[in-house]
Amino acid sequence: MFRKIRIAVLLLILINVGVGTWLARARTTSWEYPLRVAVFPINGDGSAASASYISSLKRDNFTAVAEFMGAEAKRYGLVQTDPVDVYLAPEIRGLPPPPPFGGNPLQVGLWSLQMRFWAWKRAHFDGPKPHVQMFVIYHDPARVSRVAHSLGLQKGLIGVVNAFASDDQAAQNNVVIAHELLHTVGATDKYDLATNEPLHPDGYAEPNKDPVLPQTFAEIMAGRIPFSTTQSEMPSSLDKVLIGTKTAREINWVR
Repeated sequence: MFRKIRIAVLLLILINVGVGTWLARARTTSWEYPLRVAVFPINGDGSAASASYISSLKRDNFTAVAEFMGAEAKRYGLVQTDPVDVYLAPEIRGLPPPPPFGGNPLQVGLWSLQMRFWAWKRAHFDGPKPHVQMFVIYHDPARVSRVAHSLGLQKGLIGVVNAFASDDQAAQNNVVIAHELLHTVGATDKYDLATNEPLHPDGYAEPNKDPVLPQTFAEIMAGRIPFSTTQSEMPSSLDKVLIGTKTAREINWVR
């Protein structure tokens, strides 16, 4: 009898989690109201440079993300022309659990649960309750020339962005934030995982351009502007980025 009760309780928990996930997905991709996004800065290397940069952050530092989403929503004819509101939340002390890159599905699933529990304990914000939590981990560019891969979770609506603590690279940081934000609402990557090169046609901002190469813009979920089949570069800002048709379909902007 005890075993049956335990199984029943577990099933109820799973059903509750599943229904909650489905409702969150439905709410965040209906685009009836703006998606509230809270950015939580984190000092990733404990450096004075990162601490100083974080202390200087204002909400305006992330306005470009909301403006990009608004401009693209208008281009696709979305009724909600201000689909995203971005807020700056308080700094968080301590790093999130490291993701198991290359891990098996069980390890990834366990990490996802750990990440959501960590966010639940740490991410407190006095402003409007966010739909999406973006944890931006800053690193001093004088110490590192590259940062770890960023990621976005649709389950839990959480993004983890590794960024540079530098005004010179703030615009590129926003490109990464926008990319991971779109992951949380269902967008998939549009690049070759082995080479990081954008995949044609879905990874090209203008797949019907003649000639197709070089491209002028990056497709947001490809993350790079392709100049040839083997050469591309990260866009300098969101001014050089577009949302492609497949990505728009994945986030419920087009049918």
